[in-house]
Amino acid sequence: MTQSLVCPDTVSRVSSVLNRNSRQFGKKHLFDQDEETCWNSDQGPSQWVSLEFPQCVQITQLQVQFQGGFSSRHSCLEGTRKLRGGVSTGFPGFLAHFSIAGSRGGEALSKIVDFYPEDTNALQTFSIPTMEVDRLKLTFEDTTDFFGRVVIYHLRVLGEKAG
Repeated sequence: MTQSLVCPDTVSRVSSVLNRNSRQFGKKHLFDQDEETCWNSDQGPSQWVSLEFPQCVQITQLQVQFQGGFSSRHSCLEGTRKLRGGVSTGFPGFLAHFSIAGSRGGEALSKIVDFYPEDTNALQTFSIPTMEVDRLKLTFEDTTDFFGRVVIYHLRVLGEKAG
C-alpha cells in the first residue's frame, strides 16, 4: 500500500533558507501539509533537499508543489541503501556517484532518475523506478528564478516501508 514515507524520525536537510529565516521559510514547511507555508531557499546555483529515513523504504512516487516562477526545469533524484553491517551502496546499473557534504560519512549517492517539473503552482507527481533506499537527495538544477531560488509548498515521497 502506497503511503507517505516521511515520518517524524526522518532527518531532513536543505541547501539554504531565505535570509536564514527558518521560522517562516524552513524545511519543516515542506511536510506540514499547510497551504499557507513553504520552504523558500536562498539564492544560489542549485538547491537541494536531503532525507534520511529511519529504515529502508521502497519509493515509487515523488510529489512536489512549487510556487510558479520559483521552480526547477531539471531535477535529479539520488539515493543510497544501507546493507547489513551498516555499509551503504549505490545501485547496480547506475554509474553516477555523488556525496552530500556533512552527511553520514559522505556515503556515495547514486543517481536514480532525472525529471523535469513544469513551472506551475500545481502539485506534480513523478513516477520513480521502484527502489529501496534509506537516504534520498533531490537536487533542483536550472531554476526558473533568475537568482536560483526555489519555493516548495509540498514535498511528498510515496511508497512502502521495506522489510
